Amino acid sequence: MDAFDLGWRRVGTIAVAIALLFVFATVLVSTVPAVVGADHSYVVLSDSMSPSIDAGSVVLVSEVPADSIEEGDVITYVASENANGTTRITHRVVDVETADGTPHFRTRGDANDNPDSQLVAPSAVIGTVEFHVPLVGYLINFAGSTTGLITFVIVPAVLLAISEAWSLYAATDKPEEGETS
Repeated sequence: MDAFDLGWRRVGTIAVAIALLFVFATVLVSTVPAVVGADHSYVVLSDSMSPSIDAGSVVLVSEVPADSIEEGDVITYVASENANGTTRITHRVVDVETADGTPHFRTRGDANDNPDSQLVAPSAVIGTVEFHVPLVGYLINFAGSTTGLITFVIVPAVLLAISEAWSLYAATDKPEEGETS
């Protein structure tokens, strides 16, 4: 192997290390939002906020007082709770209306023509979206599935066990010093 091949191998190794570090950092930020000062993170499942926030993005949400939310802010709120869990929606505030002496929010997805039919009560607001990380939500959803568990946990564990067993077998199969085979 010449020096040129070793140089490209080193560049390739560094590139892979940087890519893995980038993936690790984005997954860390998405799964532990406190790392960047946010309170919550959620995977966006629809394109209702496209092109601003596409499906598969992870939004990082900070809790804020309702009276600090203004027109133009993107908020995440609880739309309903049912037997399947809690439905959270991330939409832009298009109007702040006062009802019963408290601010309520008229919201609309950027991709939607009409505002949402219901006003959002301050008690339903989780917080405002600070920023989003595109595409990482697909990875997070996949990792939480049965196929993801098999891909990211079971397969690597089995491969590690096979590798260790092979190493032990290879170590016991070698002739000791001074012996001839």
